[in-house]
Amino acid sequence: MLARATDDVQREYLRNNTNPLTIHAMCEDYRASASIDLEIDAADIKAGKKIQCPLLTLWAAAGAMGKLYDVLSIWTDEGVNVTGKGLPGNHSLQESAPAETLAEIQEFLRA
Repeated sequence: MLARATDDVQREYLRNNTNPLTIHAMCEDYRASASIDLEIDAADIKAGKKIQCPLLTLWAAAGAMGKLYDVLSIWTDEGVNVTGKGLPGNHSLQESAPAETLAEIQEFLRA
């Protein structure tokens, strides 16, 4: 079953990633996060602005983010109502830890 699920996921990635508009949008998102987003974030931090809505942050505890950063602390500095935790899995939590990811999102949405 796992192999089939992986095959289904890979087919869906292929279906989406053969559309040039999808690839363009993905590149624009990465470009913005490495350029203008940093400038906007710096201005917000300097102005003392914080994210006001409830914010859930999830990351792979054993992955790069979990090893290199105190992820929850970073986001707590950015928002006023921040929760989250590291989960088992890798970069794509929705694939590598789907049950745990879904449970955290459902709990967050119930609050």
